[in-house]
Amino acid sequence: MKDGFVYSAFLLPKVKLCDAKANADAIIEKINIVKEKKAALAVFPEMCVTGYTCGDLFGQRTLIDGAISALDMIVKATHGSRALIFVGSPIMAGGKLYSAAVAISNGRVIGVVPKSFVPNYAEFYEARNFAAAHDGVTTISLLGFDVPFGTDIIFEAEGVPEFSVAAEICEDLWVPCPPSTRHALAGAKIIVNLSASNELVGKAEYRRDLVKNQSARLISGYVYASAGADESTTDVVYSAHSMIYENGRELAESAPFENDDKFAVIDVYRLSDERARRNTFDSDPDGYTVVKFEPENADAPTPVLPRLPFVPSESGEVSRRAESILNIQSRGLARRLMAAHAKCAVVGVSGGLDSTLALIVAGRAVKLCGMKESDVIAVTMPCFGTTKRTKSNAVALSEKLGATVRTVNIAQSVRRHFADIGQDENVHDVTYENAQARERTQVLMDIANKEGGIVVGTGDLSELALGWATYNGDHMSMYGVNASVPKTLVRYIVGYAADTSDKATARVLYDILDTPVSPELLPAENGEISQKTEDIVGPYELHDFFLYYTMRCGFSPAKIYRLACASFDGVYDGGTIKKWLEKFYRRFFSQQFKRSCLPDGPKVGSVSLSPRGDWRMPSDAEATLWLDEVKKM
Repeated sequence: MKDGFVYSAFLLPKVKLCDAKANADAIIEKINIVKEKKAALAVFPEMCVTGYTCGDLFGQRTLIDGAISALDMIVKATHGSRALIFVGSPIMAGGKLYSAAVAISNGRVIGVVPKSFVPNYAEFYEARNFAAAHDGVTTISLLGFDVPFGTDIIFEAEGVPEFSVAAEICEDLWVPCPPSTRHALAGAKIIVNLSASNELVGKAEYRRDLVKNQSARLISGYVYASAGADESTTDVVYSAHSMIYENGRELAESAPFENDDKFAVIDVYRLSDERARRNTFDSDPDGYTVVKFEPENADAPTPVLPRLPFVPSESGEVSRRAESILNIQSRGLARRLMAAHAKCAVVGVSGGLDSTLALIVAGRAVKLCGMKESDVIAVTMPCFGTTKRTKSNAVALSEKLGATVRTVNIAQSVRRHFADIGQDENVHDVTYENAQARERTQVLMDIANKEGGIVVGTGDLSELALGWATYNGDHMSMYGVNASVPKTLVRYIVGYAADTSDKATARVLYDILDTPVSPELLPAENGEISQKTEDIVGPYELHDFFLYYTMRCGFSPAKIYRLACASFDGVYDGGTIKKWLEKFYRRFFSQQFKRSCLPDGPKVGSVSLSPRGDWRMPSDAEATLWLDEVKKM
């Protein structure tokens, strides 16, 4: 089970009410699919062996005996498969009848979990036929096996303790304190729910929210399989609405009445590591029976993840996310302006994405402070690499946003500095580049001092991760509004600003979006940008992918490489991904000293490199282990 990927499924067999043998055949047909796909976990709906809506026929011994005979067929059909399979069936234990989840693996029943909460309200009258789980019975004999019986059971894979599963049944999720909460605290990383939830107007949305939120609260995988339209329609209709979630993230869904089996990969290593990071998540397995099973040893398919993990995948959500981030940034800057008794906000504008976002944020912030738009001082500082396009865009945008525009050509000052330190202007080395960046920062700081304002930093999260900033140059400011906004997300926020601006302003913003990312520190060629950042450090879409799964999930280089190859298939080949992944780790480690002394800045998402809040790393750490792993790929 490489990288902790558990190939999981919900399966929705066609049910014939009370015809247990026919249902067994339908379930076995689905189990054969599980075998073919070499899935590690499969979940069937509640009471699928008989059908959920059999009513008082559950009181007939013929039906219960038929269910046991059907279970025998199902269990035998799993021989040779190491998948952990949960099937819903009525089970008699201690003289009472239970709606139960029967856990099966490789031709054996390995446990039975009864339903904890039996609904007996509105359209439900289960208490007429079924008992709720209680502590009296802990072992039952079923099909010749003595198996654990009860709600406090965790099924744990041999050799992969992170692959640990517990079950609850339908109504159990809808109560104030679901059993799954207790299961997760006892160590279960995946919760399965065998359900028979009828369909009502608005219920699908509520059901989806329950599964999504429970998986997020428990930092768990959650596989929910529900009964379909083959159930009785005497009073209600069932829709087979089923889902797989991982820590609040949807992996698969069969929408109401689709009745489609779905497979998805749950990353149990990621869940385990996330729980370990949360010092408020306390596990206590006391009172639980741990049932071991041999897991399916085939490697799961590599999940294809969003290429831009920082950017919402739904188009409508991008606008909401962008507006939320702009609010956080501008409120943070406004508070800092007021606390510093600042008379203005000073922003260095280059006609690039980052300074554009900082300028937009500054404009919003001064309004929140009751100041005028002109209290934003936008400073353009052309030098050797500045192009007409970027300078024009910087000035035009500043004017359209009502900022006070100042142009300070720094070429003469930089040349004087070159003379002071003996730098040959024809040698375009790091000194040549950084002298310009530091001169620009000095100009901004001195203007801020002169006008009683503060310098608003423009550098973004991606640049900080790669150390793509001049130490004590653009690396420094008095408040860094973009400090936790990655480059790919900066682009989308600026795009949102363009989409919601007047035509003239939008025209400038769209041109900025089309401009190559560049620090413009090397001389232009024929009036065009000669220094393109992504040619030097690599594509930001790759680096943001690496950054997210390194920082947010703690994945190893090999796992990130595997995921990147699958997710960027057809965009970058494996060699290219490996090249830039190595570059990412080299720069990430070697440039920590810049992050150790960052200015204040607002956190806007789950990933931040602030040395005060989210990331504490020695500046002298070696990247050897990470780079060795990359080289072996």
